[in-house]
Amino acid sequence: GVVSPFFTMPSFVERLSGIQHVLDDSSYDLVLYNIAHPEQISRKLISLASQKRVDGLIILSLSFHEKDLQAFNPDLPLVVVDNDSIQHYPHNMIDNVAGGQLATNYLIERGHRAIGFLGDVRHDSFGFTSTYKRFQGFRMALAQAGLEYRDEWCKFGEYTEEIARQQALEILREPRRPTAIFAAIDTLAFGTLAAARDLGLRIPQDLAVIGFDDIKPASYVNLTTVRQPLFESGVWGAQKMLEWLTGKLDYRDWRVTLPLCIIERTTA
Repeated sequence: GVVSPFFTMPSFVERLSGIQHVLDDSSYDLVLYNIAHPEQISRKLISLASQKRVDGLIILSLSFHEKDLQAFNPDLPLVVVDNDSIQHYPHNMIDNVAGGQLATNYLIERGHRAIGFLGDVRHDSFGFTSTYKRFQGFRMALAQAGLEYRDEWCKFGEYTEEIARQQALEILREPRRPTAIFAAIDTLAFGTLAAARDLGLRIPQDLAVIGFDDIKPASYVNLTTVRQPLFESGVWGAQKMLEWLTGKLDYRDWRVTLPLCIIERTTA
């Protein structure tokens, strides 16, 4: 069983593809369970474990803590993908602060001194922190380079391309505008590129844009972005689950921080 709150987000789809890729060669079927509200997390996990509906659970891109597992059946194999707050189960994650620094330093190294930021809402009901941590990395990189941080160049909003377009327009219409924008999610970068087109700005001559994730559509628009191994994170999660189910779990590979890298295309 795979438990996640967002079945339609591109990043979820790519992680899920990695899980399915591994399970295709096994005797196990994939069953999806949706979490619509944070208060459902503990109840859903306990229900699935007690009713023995699944042989194991993979928690995918869901922010929760050890306390949510207090009544969880410890005999049911559980693997966590994309969560850095779990210690007692196999889990993988990325360093989002380092990712924010990586993206920002890439722009700085290319001569940009006025850099803006777009992220999704800082405080959502599920407690997701990836955008805020990337923002922290952005702020750290600016400070380390001795560059100015301007609040009016940083916007946070809903996770949609259209909202990102509107917010990027606000930034780019400032009397003094940035020469580059770091969008903390590729979808927000797509909205930023649309805003630049609306204003007749050339990419990257007038405005450089870098995203984060490297979802498949990023290559279609030649987006320069920070790649996190979405597909590979799902593969790892499914492999750990099969190892657990077959009694071959390697405890030396219990906690994994997956690598990040810049994918250079034409927008930055």
